[in-house]
Amino acid sequence: MVSGGKEKIFDGNGEEMATIVPGGGRRLNPRESWPLNVKAGTTGARIWARTGCNFDGSGRGKCQTGDCGGLLQCQAYGTPPNTLAEYALNQFQNLDFFDISLVDGFNVPMEFSPTSGGCTKGIRCTADINGQCPAQLKAPGGCNNPCTVFKTNEYCCNSGSCGPTNYSRFFKDRCPSAYSYPKDDPTSTFTCNGGTNYKVVFCP
Repeated sequence: MVSGGKEKIFDGNGEEMATIVPGGGRRLNPRESWPLNVKAGTTGARIWARTGCNFDGSGRGKCQTGDCGGLLQCQAYGTPPNTLAEYALNQFQNLDFFDISLVDGFNVPMEFSPTSGGCTKGIRCTADINGQCPAQLKAPGGCNNPCTVFKTNEYCCNSGSCGPTNYSRFFKDRCPSAYSYPKDDPTSTFTCNGGTNYKVVFCP
């Protein structure tokens, strides 16, 4: 992920669009990888899968989940629900910070793991969240986080003070290492030394 290093984004079955902001987006065939050089010091970036997509030759269209303004080459973050891989590179004490977040809901299973530098702790979220999604959170092709649905401080943490809820526990029980609500930092942020390379796998 750092300058001179590579991050690989894999597509699990050829039905998703790989997306990175900043960076754009593209379709990946089954088992195809997308190597990316990412600048050291990148303070915030997201990777996610878009599903149910249809684009024309000019790169305009729509996706059922993760759509970013109808563009193949995303310029902004995707529309929930989507499973997110998030990272910041070479930050405090020369550490990379990375996580899988369900704060924008869930659309596909994901793995986010280091591939170099002796760092071995990766994150996986592979539960059947779409199949088990509470009725109030169900969305076409995915499972919404409650903030998206109810838009209240209890779920969105807009005031800076909030705790887990029954809905956030639904996500946490199934993916213990992933962010389940905005203040879920202690169990959901992971670090490696700056200069580590990573891979993101959709539908591992």
